Amino acid sequence: MAIHRATSGILIIDKPKGITSHDVVARVRKVTGIRKVGHTGTLDPLATGVLVVCVGQATRLIEYLVTGLKQYRATIRFGATTDTLDSEGQILSQHDISDLTPARLEQLLPAFLGEIDQIPPIYSAIKRDGQPLYKAARAGKSVTLEPRRVTIHTLEWVDWTAPDLTLDVSCSAGTYIRALARDLGEAAGTGAYLAELTRTANHPWLLDDAVSLNTLVRETETNSAGWQNYLWPMDEAVKHLPKLILDDAAALRVTHGNTVQIAQEKIDVDDMPSRTGAHLLRAYRSNGEFLAILELAEANDNIWQPKKVFQT
Repeated sequence: MAIHRATSGILIIDKPKGITSHDVVARVRKVTGIRKVGHTGTLDPLATGVLVVCVGQATRLIEYLVTGLKQYRATIRFGATTDTLDSEGQILSQHDISDLTPARLEQLLPAFLGEIDQIPPIYSAIKRDGQPLYKAARAGKSVTLEPRRVTIHTLEWVDWTAPDLTLDVSCSAGTYIRALARDLGEAAGTGAYLAELTRTANHPWLLDDAVSLNTLVRETETNSAGWQNYLWPMDEAVKHLPKLILDDAAALRVTHGNTVQIAQEKIDVDDMPSRTGAHLLRAYRSNGEFLAILELAEANDNIWQPKKVFQT
């Protein structure tokens, strides 16, 4: 666990069952006394596990966290379907599973690996015309969704105790495990829905890195700053970007929003990772303080411009 005495940073919350991700954000606001709080990657009320919550200036880094690799432990119940695709919905159909064997299920899994087209659940937070789809679904409105391209990296068998199959799933952001359960049920010919779900990782963070809401509350009751013991430095969100230490003059220019020229020997532009075609790096003051994210403006002259500047 990273200890960082600050009011901006990242909290890794072990979300309890039965509350929404927005409920978690509201609780964190109350505990910290900070209004600017946001999460990266919604977990349904049914789900538990890793929820990354950004506090203060770290909310400006959410865009670098929402695309991270996700891992889940999912329990899929075969033999029935529900309107919400999980155990909280109404049963729509029931089917006999007496012929469903572990061997048959294992044969189905490879078809769901790699890049696949997945139709999201109608009961979801996806917005259309500014409104979450679940509101339209609850109002009985007809909703048609287009398939989305997602990537499922691994599907690892954990247990089969009929009617429940437990899998460890590693997937891209935007993958709905409820939809995976539905599609596996359709492939098996028996129907299925998601019975339980735990997010075990939102890389780079694992469930072991997470703190419970009850612990945050208890720590704050005895020490108003106790929650800061669980705050990760906000530059953890961009550790995948190359690092640059600025001298004092360059740091001052960046602070004022001006471009800086970086000597070729300090950073190799050709080796830089890119996002949406733009080269980025994380910049620090000479004392090690995280200062900014810089974006390549002129490759030929090694000119960099501030993309996000963080003041302390």
